Amino acid sequence: MSDKSSNQMWGGRFAAGNSDIMQAINASIDFDQRMAAQDIAGSRAHAAMLGATGIVTPNEAEAMREGLLTVLSEIETGKFPFSKELEDIHMNVEARLKEVIGEPAGRLHTGRSRNDQVATDFKLWVRDQFDAVDAALVRLMQAFLGQAEAGADWVMPGFTHLQVAQPVTWGHHMMAYVEMLARDRSRFADARARMNTSPLGSAALAGTGFPIDRDMTAKALGFDRPTANSLDAVSDRDFALEFLSCASICAMHLSRFAEELVIWSTAQFNFVRISDEWSTGSSIMPQKRNPDAAELLRSKIGRIFGANVALMTVMKGLPLAYSKDMQEDKEQVFDAADNLMLSLAVMDGMVRDMTANVEALEAAAATGFSTATDLADWLVRELNLPFRDAHHVTGALVAMAEKQGCDLPDLTLAQMKSVHDQITDDVFGVLGVHNSVASRTSFGGTAPSEVRKQIAAWKEILE
Repeated sequence: MSDKSSNQMWGGRFAAGNSDIMQAINASIDFDQRMAAQDIAGSRAHAAMLGATGIVTPNEAEAMREGLLTVLSEIETGKFPFSKELEDIHMNVEARLKEVIGEPAGRLHTGRSRNDQVATDFKLWVRDQFDAVDAALVRLMQAFLGQAEAGADWVMPGFTHLQVAQPVTWGHHMMAYVEMLARDRSRFADARARMNTSPLGSAALAGTGFPIDRDMTAKALGFDRPTANSLDAVSDRDFALEFLSCASICAMHLSRFAEELVIWSTAQFNFVRISDEWSTGSSIMPQKRNPDAAELLRSKIGRIFGANVALMTVMKGLPLAYSKDMQEDKEQVFDAADNLMLSLAVMDGMVRDMTANVEALEAAAATGFSTATDLADWLVRELNLPFRDAHHVTGALVAMAEKQGCDLPDLTLAQMKSVHDQITDDVFGVLGVHNSVASRTSFGGTAPSEVRKQIAAWKEILE
């Protein structure tokens, strides 16, 4: 098949056209058209700079900028005829611009290359994703805050090894995810600040001899400054890797809560009810309410992890500067960004809609000798026992309760005195789950008073 259009775009070096198979592996327009808005923004900034520096006439620069708006409008309204023969979004836009404004379109590429153009486009696209993710994280943090505020006093079991450990409050558990998501926000913000330099004007790899103004284009596109090394600028994909790394950690946090929702919504736990909006039924078992949204979210995370590994693998062996391997960067990031945003939206909906079974939470909190640590602490505090001795006494009392099929508060004072004769009636004041959580008033502890302080602090931060 003849590839005349493509040959016209990138020169007369190749007399024969590409085969269909070569076109299939070489063309990226099917996916990089997602960067159309960023590509046109970069080109409009470049055109304005070319006019300001006298590289093109003011009239030519204005024609380019207005023509590019026409092209953008066609793309946004679905009227743009994307062509695989033109390979990518850059050539598709430039070819259409020539049809719209004629000869001045051929001057647009002065002082730049597709190498710095795609790096700029991709940075702009990824930067937009950083901002979108941050907004979604704020919404999700607010959803967890709402749950924490509603249940600051509700008692539930805290787990280690998925075994009942100590009583905690529902609010405390919800606030743990606020802290996780806050770290995610911090990571994304840190990566965004580091990537905010403009590659535009680095050209193919060595810069250009034209008197371009890279500070002007950087400022126009919202970058802090131009990149300082043209070789690095066109070969850098650290910003995409950092986005995927941050996305992977964030996705892991979402998956952890999705797993808890799957467990908590079982009949055996019965801690929460996930609303019908986020559940499905069974084709043959009418009683079933399956937490499919949580399960799907849990599995989506694998795609984000996979994208991170895939792009690291693409980049690991590349010499400077640009190699065509780097065309494989975008699909990984696009897919990961889509799935992260979907996962954040799903989690936000589930958290806002879920209903806690307060009675079941409290009943479970009192099982598994969850106040054993409170008993040991009381022995240290009131009887001045060394903690290791208190630990031993408590262990003996737990063994006694296990043997009798009861919990610690159900033992009589006489039974407790048979293990340590200095124990008094006061011990029963620390064995209730509400007393237990109320006593945990250390900074960051589970006491309702501490949870409410943290809720108030985070509300102020997020508002």
